[in-house]
Amino acid sequence: MKRNIKEFHVNGFDFLRLISLTLMLGLIAPVMTVAQAGKTNFSGNWTLNAGKSTQPQGGQGNGMRMGGGNFVATQEANLLTVVRTRTGQDGQPSTTTMKYTLDGKESLNTSPRGDSKSIAAWSADGKSMTIETSRTMDINGESRTMKSNEIWVLTDAKTLTVVNTRQGQSGEVKTNMVYDKK
Repeated sequence: MKRNIKEFHVNGFDFLRLISLTLMLGLIAPVMTVAQAGKTNFSGNWTLNAGKSTQPQGGQGNGMRMGGGNFVATQEANLLTVVRTRTGQDGQPSTTTMKYTLDGKESLNTSPRGDSKSIAAWSADGKSMTIETSRTMDINGESRTMKSNEIWVLTDAKTLTVVNTRQGQSGEVKTNMVYDKK
């Protein structure tokens, strides 16, 4: 009989540890889910709305010069992937894929315009995201670094606004690109 009681206490201790672990997971898991659920999801097939967009004088009306144009965004867990297909001066399509980690760590992307390093950060409320990018380009044999700051905001379920600020030859250049979800 003593042996059975002793085994019960050992098993009872294991049982208490199991209950404690279950309670901790039960309290932590919903908080983690709510934290992820509170972040805006920018996934979609986005079409530039040139009529609602603004760009500086000298910019192309289709938004291509300032990084605009149509794109597809896929957001999964901790990664935002942006795929843009453009038509080059030779009439051939060119696809560029940019990937941004959403944990505040640096992302490295390579494109025909040069390598870029970006850091994506959420606003405190998770409703907007800021992507700070530094791109080094070779222009006529001279290496130049261009820095930009993009703020992504869903103004409603079908409208995305991307405000891009960068340093131009004549000072700060700001564009306000509006996209409609297909």
